Amino acid sequence: MNKLFSQGHACIVGVGGDLPNTVDDAVGFAGCLRNSEAVARFAQSYGSKIAVIPAGERWKEDGSLRPAFEDLVGAGAILSYLDGSLSPEAAIALQSFQAFRQDLLGHLQKCSSGKELITKDFASDVELAAAFNVSSCVLLFTDNAYRKQSV
Repeated sequence: MNKLFSQGHACIVGVGGDLPNTVDDAVGFAGCLRNSEAVARFAQSYGSKIAVIPAGERWKEDGSLRPAFEDLVGAGAILSYLDGSLSPEAAIALQSFQAFRQDLLGHLQKCSSGKELITKDFASDVELAAAFNVSSCVLLFTDNAYRKQSV
């Protein structure tokens, strides 16, 4: 694994096989709109240096990284519960979440990933992804896997 982020805590927003491994000597969490507050609170129990990384997706054709609207907004949701200063990138994620918060489902249905899922008859997955703070589940990256933590 490449050492891209170390000596801190990372909250990686996104799920699935396209989630990059960017955490080496750090504690990694997986978060999204559904568990944003729980992940932020749990991450803060580890310390104050926290990187929130919208994971994005990989294009199937060439494997290049595709930024994902749902990951950016999910990162912003998590950031809305964290204390401390924000980098310019974090501030944009937070502002994106605040701008779209009132109609998360509507905007997720219109973004690239949402349209793709709806076309493939996975509209209910988009609805699940749009549910805000409905889960207290926190996943911690341990031994090369994400494992549920007691909150």
